[in-house]
Amino acid sequence: MALILTFLGKGGTGRTTVAIAAAKQLSSFGQRVLLVEQDPGPALEILLGASIGPDPQEIGANLQAVQLQTTLLLERSWEDVKRLEAQYLRSPTLKNVYGQELGVLPGMDSALALNAIREYENSGKYDVIIYDGSGDQATLRMLGMPEILSWYFRRFRQVFIDSDLGKAISPFIQPVTSAILNVSWTGDNLAQQPTNEANQLLDKGKSAIADPNRVASYLVTNEDAAAIATAKYLWGGAQQIGLTVGGVILNQASVIDTLAAEFVPLAVSALPKQSAPGDWEPLMDALPDFKQAVQAPRPISIDTGNRQVRLFLPSFDKKQVKLTQYGPEVTIEAGDQRRNVLLPPSLSGQPVKGAKFQDGYLTISF
Repeated sequence: MALILTFLGKGGTGRTTVAIAAAKQLSSFGQRVLLVEQDPGPALEILLGASIGPDPQEIGANLQAVQLQTTLLLERSWEDVKRLEAQYLRSPTLKNVYGQELGVLPGMDSALALNAIREYENSGKYDVIIYDGSGDQATLRMLGMPEILSWYFRRFRQVFIDSDLGKAISPFIQPVTSAILNVSWTGDNLAQQPTNEANQLLDKGKSAIADPNRVASYLVTNEDAAAIATAKYLWGGAQQIGLTVGGVILNQASVIDTLAAEFVPLAVSALPKQSAPGDWEPLMDALPDFKQAVQAPRPISIDTGNRQVRLFLPSFDKKQVKLTQYGPEVTIEAGDQRRNVLLPPSLSGQPVKGAKFQDGYLTISF
């Protein structure tokens, strides 16, 4: 399994420079590294001094790079969709729609990038995958996609089963699916069977995001007040999707002690200014040990013995955090993000008895 690293921060703070330095540092340690660039612009090629294509290519010892092209990813994914349709339908309907003619809709970039990263990780070719994305709320929504989609599947599957429509068509499902599809479903599994494979995929994604040994992020900022505020905001937002923030990288800053106090308890690493294009050694030497992300505060912990759920929500105050409960789950809203916490069996269905927000932690008691 590869370690997936990404960097969060305001535009202009040097996230791409940090990503390149990290890729070069880790590859120099003998690890097989893939640098994944989301931005189709020329910045990465200029910084690397190499031509980068839509498929991984060697740019150094143990180091490959790829520049994602959404149109090409969409075309390839469409072929997978058609294969999936042919697996279930005896008379596929999408065979005459071609990936080469599909346009890119908002949100496709993130979904396709996440799938590409998953495929690179599954290939077993890499020890580390560094994703250089937008580094903002869009990146957080992308990495939070497995948990959000699994909630939608779970919630609306039950809504369908309980609806009048679901109850009305239930007697007809088995004969219809036998006649049209290659499988035989009943009313009990109609809403579940087609999404089993997707749910398994999403569960793997959620497990990966929750494990800092597999996925971790680092904040990148400089001395600019807006950059610091943005980094703190993204820190709190990352916790809402279960993503561990391993530390802070202070780029081209001379005063570290004052800024370090803004991000307690995270470790802060200061990077010097690049003296000349292509001089990566000083930056590589100043980077943190990315394996130490496991020591950072975990976004969520569940203590069934004390009947408590504890969430780490730094950079927010009490007024910015909202807690609601619907059925077996609790919903936490903060930083324009909502997180639905699926409770373990011992707490599921139990009403919230109290909640306290103190020192960046929300403690919910049942």
